[in-house]
Amino acid sequence: MGSVRVGVAKSDPDGMIATPVETVTRTPGYDGIERIVSIIGEVDALEVVVGLPRSLDGKERAAAGLARSFAQRLAHQVHPVPVVMVDERLTTTTAQRAMSASGRKARAQRTVVDQVAAVIILQNALDHERSTGNQPGRKVTSGGADRVEEHE
Repeated sequence: MGSVRVGVAKSDPDGMIATPVETVTRTPGYDGIERIVSIIGEVDALEVVVGLPRSLDGKERAAAGLARSFAQRLAHQVHPVPVVMVDERLTTTTAQRAMSASGRKARAQRTVVDQVAAVIILQNALDHERSTGNQPGRKVTSGGADRVEEHE
């Protein structure tokens, strides 16, 4: 989940392939959650995956707290659709490299790099779930205005 843009991706009905949907622009007065909730309804999502930014050493910094808060608000808005948080380390870097390798210039990447990162996050979650039979990441539930419970 970016501070300026949020990439949104969806999977096919069988949960095999992730594809980009759109990039939701955020501003200081608009966090984009209304549009994301709308997309979740439009695609009849069975589960929502939110990236959890961590540093390379696995530690959580300020961005992780913002992502958790966002995920909690989203979970409250889309209940009973489950919201899970998954590690998103290196997804933006991977997306930028893939786009550069395909010949897309850095300036042109800005508008879609978050969508590509969202596809990578979702595809990793789908692959994990398919290969292990376990839900990816940790489930986020809204237990009140400022409480998030996580379950394996």
